[in-house]
Amino acid sequence: MLNALTIDLEEYFHPTEVQPFVTSEEWSNLPSRVVAQTNDLLDLLASRNSKATFFVLGWVAERQPALIRAIAGAGHEIACHSYAHQLIYRLTPEAFRRDTQRAVAAIADAVGITPRIYRAPSYSITRDSMWALEVLVECGFTHDSSIYPISHDRYGIPGSERHPHTIATPAGPIVEVPIATAELSGGKVIPIGGGGYLRLLPYRYTAAGIRRVNFKEHKPVCIYFHPWEIDAGQPRLATGTIARARTYCGLGRMRRKLDQLLADFQFSTFARVYGQVTQPTHAGA
Repeated sequence: MLNALTIDLEEYFHPTEVQPFVTSEEWSNLPSRVVAQTNDLLDLLASRNSKATFFVLGWVAERQPALIRAIAGAGHEIACHSYAHQLIYRLTPEAFRRDTQRAVAAIADAVGITPRIYRAPSYSITRDSMWALEVLVECGFTHDSSIYPISHDRYGIPGSERHPHTIATPAGPIVEVPIATAELSGGKVIPIGGGGYLRLLPYRYTAAGIRRVNFKEHKPVCIYFHPWEIDAGQPRLATGTIARARTYCGLGRMRRKLDQLLADFQFSTFARVYGQVTQPTHAGA
């Protein structure tokens, strides 16, 4: 079974848990670590002959265009992760549209590709922000991966469809690809999609969940993580027990877990797993 591997390309100071402790005005003054982190990941992916879809933050694309070109040049797929990593349900539709358009332009200028796949920061398309899907269609997106069918204090739509499906909006349809979950006996749904769940929990939890979906449901899964999750040397900007635990616990073990994941399962891009996603060439490239 071929599964989808996705990487949310952002700096260590962009996560929602960190943002209360560092303002966006300070971002440019902080040391960048995303190039070294991503180059390490590209080497790891190459060693396992795996491809991934990179959800690129527009802010990063503006400042590291050579990195985005290196990712695409290595055969990976380019998608969009917003411009400034703001929670969508805290934005107005017009503010979300401006952020999205700015992100698309930054990515297109960096690499000559117009992204057609979107992922909201912190999966912040919830029941309160489903309007965002209409905006995405109007902005030219054909696929989204922002709805997590679980309960969480910051995101998720419990009970929503667990596998790829088409959602109708007033502007047209969009294909939704949820992050991986497993359904246990009794109907309980648990997250197995990587990220903090892979970093914080034993590896066998994620591996068992993927096998359950692949072999019992005969479906691929969509796994995600961030480049900063393999960087144990990053500055600790977040404070508070919960924020620090969610952001920094397990960093030292994450790269080894990812290597094991790539060895145990087959991964590729959205296009390979879910069907061709057209990525038009930017006219200014």
